[in-house]
Amino acid sequence: MYVPFDTLPEEAKIWIYQSNRKFSDEEIQDIERDLESFLENWSAHGHSLEASFLTKYNRFIIIAVNQEVQAATGCSIDASVQFIQQLEQKYEVDLLDKMNVTFKMGEHVAFKTLLDFKKLAKEKAVSANTIVFNNLVNTVGEWQDFWEVPAGESWHNRFF
Repeated sequence: MYVPFDTLPEEAKIWIYQSNRKFSDEEIQDIERDLESFLENWSAHGHSLEASFLTKYNRFIIIAVNQEVQAATGCSIDASVQFIQQLEQKYEVDLLDKMNVTFKMGEHVAFKTLLDFKKLAKEKAVSANTIVFNNLVNTVGEWQDFWEVPAGESWHNRFF
């Protein structure tokens, strides 16, 4: 069952998918419509999941589920990954590759491979103060506090 994102507790489980390119506003509208439809019917062992989503910066898809109501299970998580794979095919994007880094350069959101980000760090084009998106956060509360952070305060700090 789809619910508004801001009604989910801080302990709600999240998954963050970053696109290797920026989506157009029209694509985001279509994706949001598809996400709401998917989440409205998403279930685990026949029980509806209380779930929501956000899209951010026309690049990120964030799916969250309130595990206090009903926990997502292997099959329901597989269904969400299949849904994401369908989006990848439909929009010709990569959403599942975790070996990429997204970060802010001023107001611009940049996307680089991990190797390219390491090079930028070595060349001092990015620093420990560069705002990065830490997609390894696990809950809504962590997302609120630790998603957009200086690289020096995330797993990216190993490059500085």
